[in-house]
Amino acid sequence: MAFEIERKFLVDTNKWSPADQGTKFKQAYLSLDPSPTVRIRIAGEKAFITIKGRSITISRPEFEYEIPVEDAIEMMKLAISKPLEKTRYKIWVEGFLWEVDIFSGKNKGLVMAEIELESEHQEFALPDWLLQEVSGDGRFYNSYLSMHPFQEWDDAMA
Repeated sequence: MAFEIERKFLVDTNKWSPADQGTKFKQAYLSLDPSPTVRIRIAGEKAFITIKGRSITISRPEFEYEIPVEDAIEMMKLAISKPLEKTRYKIWVEGFLWEVDIFSGKNKGLVMAEIELESEHQEFALPDWLLQEVSGDGRFYNSYLSMHPFQEWDDAMA
């Protein structure tokens, strides 16, 4: 079984800015039930269907498969959420790949960084451009953001 072990952090945009154009992402959800969440994603010129199980701490089962972009476009029409849009930047820091997402549309203003780990207890250096960790805060899951956009939060950064 494939597992995703991921930690998420808010990004200080006064200390970090994109070094390239990044990859445009558009994604929507066919299911938002915590077990499973089913996502359709178009990332640049590729598309994927992803099935994620319920989170267990910072770990959860995850299965992702590439699909034709044309199928992804049609599947997004079946989505129960509005498409979420962001641009992703990949940055290597001390041997670890960080993915920084700058959200757009109704989630504009939100910038998050994720790191995928091999174990929940794996140690890594925190870049100085990170703010607080939001790994356990369900409001920062993309599935939540697709239904409750960041710009509509009363306490956007609380």
